[in-house]
Amino acid sequence: MRIEGETATNTDPTGRWSLVVPLKPLAVAKSRLTPSSGALLRPRLALAFAQDTVHAALACRAVRDVVVVTDDTRAGAALAALGARVVADSPAAGLNAALAHGARAVRAARPGAAVAVLNADLPALRHTELTRVLDFSGAFPRAFVTDAAGIGTTFLSAGPGVELNPNFGGLSRARHLASGAAEITLSGIDSVRQDVDTGDDLRAALALGVGPYTAGRWAAGVPARDR
Repeated sequence: MRIEGETATNTDPTGRWSLVVPLKPLAVAKSRLTPSSGALLRPRLALAFAQDTVHAALACRAVRDVVVVTDDTRAGAALAALGARVVADSPAAGLNAALAHGARAVRAARPGAAVAVLNADLPALRHTELTRVLDFSGAFPRAFVTDAAGIGTTFLSAGPGVELNPNFGGLSRARHLASGAAEITLSGIDSVRQDVDTGDDLRAALALGVGPYTAGRWAAGVPARDR
């Protein structure tokens, strides 16, 4: 297992998939978590969630590279240190515009890329489960994974030459189904489904077993100098 601070690079650079991970500026990310975490810990947790997400994604044998779409310089630097490519959210027009922008950035360099979107708030993500999802997705033009609540989306894929057409936010499961994307209903992929927006979500992720960045940040809390 990799430890915090170690670059999580994929050992197979020929992996098929490019992943796009969107991240809001940390100052406003995960606002619904504040009642459980407090205002000072919340942005630190948001970054830790993203680090564990990218860390696990880059350890996945099916993943060639990870593109993070963010305008947060601190988060960008931390995720680039793990091996991600960081692009600015130049559309600045919301989540789905950022995802489409990330997919275009991937295909500008590699037009035939298979692209998948992954939420940045999957701190319990296991690379083995993500591999199963990506392998399964390869049989469909577009496919998605619904969140643990059964209403949203944590993952969306588009095969080579297929537009991503993201419809994240709110009741996105229904919109992705209506758009023709195949729903992935594999068992044993809880870590791909467990995003974190609320305190209950965080407790569920901790019960699954979070990665080293979230575990360390949650245990440490807020540094005394910042209280």
